Amino acid sequence: MIDLRSDTVTRPTLAMKQAMMAAEVGDDIFGDDPTVNALQEKFAALVGKEAALFVPSGTMANELCIRAQTEHGDEIIAEGHSHFYYYEGGAPAALAGCQTRFVEGRRGIFTGSQIVEMLRPSDQHFCPTRLVVIENPHNAGGGKVWSVDQVADVARACHEHGIRVHLDGARLMNACVATGAKPSDYTVDVDTVSLCFSKGLGAPIGSAVAGDRETVARAHRFRKIYGGAMRQVGILAAACIYALDHHVDRLAEDHDNAGLFADILRECPHLRVDPEVIETNMVYFRVPEMGGAQRFCDRLAERGVLILPDSSSSCRAVTHLDVSTDQVRTAAETIVNLAVESSR
Repeated sequence: MIDLRSDTVTRPTLAMKQAMMAAEVGDDIFGDDPTVNALQEKFAALVGKEAALFVPSGTMANELCIRAQTEHGDEIIAEGHSHFYYYEGGAPAALAGCQTRFVEGRRGIFTGSQIVEMLRPSDQHFCPTRLVVIENPHNAGGGKVWSVDQVADVARACHEHGIRVHLDGARLMNACVATGAKPSDYTVDVDTVSLCFSKGLGAPIGSAVAGDRETVARAHRFRKIYGGAMRQVGILAAACIYALDHHVDRLAEDHDNAGLFADILRECPHLRVDPEVIETNMVYFRVPEMGGAQRFCDRLAERGVLILPDSSSSCRAVTHLDVSTDQVRTAAETIVNLAVESSR
């Protein structure tokens, strides 16, 4: 099977497994795991923050940053298809007691002036806006990448009004590879940032959050409350360190493969690639009317290619380190052939 459902399906390489086996470990709840401590220091330095915290998942990373910077009854502003709201099971309401209000974005991107226009008076009738969440790249926006200036614009506007900013950087390294920016270029103006190691970076599990010491200490407490504290977890932290050291630059291959995939699909009159410009490793495309996108994906799986429906009429394919250029080409050609057959 050629698996393009997500970059989360990547498996550790042999070299990553060897790094995991060689990891020195200790009890992380006591702060005694040297490999976890090394990862946290490495990530904090990478994004230019005072402190960092290793957590099990990207969802927990986002929700810890939300909980650490808000109180029950506060408001979060974000684009309506942001991962923390759309794909995290209602966690902002369930765990942080916050309501979410949406700014209209273009493929997930919005401006500081839009945030300012949404702010309400300081009055007992209104819940206070405490946090704005940016997702970069924006998953539901087709992997759309924010520029450094766009992130800075939103952050400056928020800080002028006493609002904190969280950067959901689950695939931040994809954004850096796409733009040539350093992670710290994106994070210098935000208050907290998260990064997922188990997507394009190829680690089996793990994310990290970073920010000022006080906020990270508060997130640390909530990690315990949410059940995310772990013991001898250096074997996983070692995989994340390896990923940062060896799997960042190669993300450019995934971007190139996504571009190749989209180019092949564009040659088929029965498929429409959306958006037109592929910036990272995601390709969203519309399929012919033949019983819906789920039916298209089911039939495609019978031919050895796995993708996921994104809506009733569109699908998403994601390139990653476990699929070669030849496999990407084969997958795209298989999709084209099925689309042609389905349109007869």
